Parts: sequence; structure tokens; C-alpha cells
Amino acid sequence: MTWHLKCCEDADEVIHHAGGEAWKHFDETHPTFAEEPRNVRLGLCTDGFNPFGYSATPYSCWPVFLTVYNLPPELCMKSEHIFLAMIIAGPKSPGKNIDVMLKPLIDELKELWTNGIETYDSFRQ
Repeated sequence: MTWHLKCCEDADEVIHHAGGEAWKHFDETHPTFAEEPRNVRLGLCTDGFNPFGYSATPYSCWPVFLTVYNLPPELCMKSEHIFLAMIIAGPKSPGKNIDVMLKPLIDELKELWTNGIETYDSFRQ
């Protein structure tokens, strides 16, 4: 979970999110969070599709995924490290109301941000 510390030290190009401007800006904005390298950094992504293909049935399915960005590139985009957080389903896409659908997830993520959670680091026994 601390791979990102040394991944981009001498890199001439961005090979991981840790080498990007957004990561650096986040570290500057939240130095207390950044000082503990084992703090988990998550990416949230979604994209919708019609589960019935191109049929005339109007239906929309939007899976919402969380990705752990602490991992190396060859691991962070593997299915075993991507978590299905929720599914937004309905007769049409959520459109501009997607924030309403995401609110329960965002509330839980805010709680994790505020209160944190104790975990066991087996690598650093």
C-alpha cells in the first residue's frame, strides 16, 4: 500500500496517479492525510449501459466502482482490486440527478474521511 512513495521519484513521464498534478495538489491541500503513506486513496468511476443491449426496452444500469490508487498500475486496474460500491438502475440514465443517487456512498466516504478506521498492517507487523 506504500508503493506510490517511490514509484515516481525519477520518472520523466507520469506512470501512475502519484506522479500527477492532482495527487500532488491533494497532498499539499491535505498534509495530515498525506503524511501517512498507508492511507487509502480511492478513485470513483461509473458508466451506464442498457443491460438488454439495443432492444426497445428502455432501461439503464450504472455500476459505480471504487479503485485503490495506492497499488501499482499493473494491480490497481485488475478486477480483484476494483470494488463494486453500488448499482444505479432505472428506466433511464440518472443524468444530472446522479448526485442524489451517489449521496449514500458519498456520506459513507465522508464518514471514513472524518473518523477513519483502524486496520491491521500485516506487512509491517
